[in-house]
Amino acid sequence: MGDIDFYRVLIFAGIMALQYFFSTRNSVYWGAIIPAVFLVWTSSMYATHHIVSFKGFIILLLVGMLFLIIEWEEGRKYLHKKQAKELDKIKAHDMK
Repeated sequence: MGDIDFYRVLIFAGIMALQYFFSTRNSVYWGAIIPAVFLVWTSSMYATHHIVSFKGFIILLLVGMLFLIIEWEEGRKYLHKKQAKELDKIKAHDMK
């Protein structure tokens, strides 16, 4: 049982890292890939009765999307800060 939990944590961390990476790309649409896949996956799990409770489905969907959206927002903030630093460097170089 402990190994299964460990692997689930690793998978979760990997998905969140991938979401953050996609969110730091120039196109905002890259950050929508994993939430869309998550939406399709959870819906299919509910449709095939792997998730039997509608409440459980909604809670899983909301919590999962919340985590993914938070990662998306953090990735976008990082990208904007990085772009601002590069712009400052260019402005500083142009003033010389």
